[in-house]
Amino acid sequence: MSEYTLELNDPVLIRSAAVAKALGHPARIAILKILGQRSTCFCGDITELLPLAQSTVSQHLKALKDAGLISGTIEGVRTCYCLNPEGVRELNTLLSEFTNELAETCC
Repeated sequence: MSEYTLELNDPVLIRSAAVAKALGHPARIAILKILGQRSTCFCGDITELLPLAQSTVSQHLKALKDAGLISGTIEGVRTCYCLNPEGVRELNTLLSEFTNELAETCC
């Protein structure tokens, strides 16, 4: 039994779940890796590297953008995507705090 009660409406839990959901597909992890290697990318560039249709890549980019992990700026008729430094720092903090908490209580 836990020594304290967790509230499921805790903003940290909600945010952590949203970020985890955004990371919940291998294509999204691959997109983050691509953006980390290239600094910026267009959707078509990513489509050339992944065995996915452009529309599918666009859906994954939207999920990552909605989670705040990437940002996109419009350049003409195309959108240039890059990692969002604040989102990546937040991801690091959320995962570090969570895994550290688990490690403290792990058997």
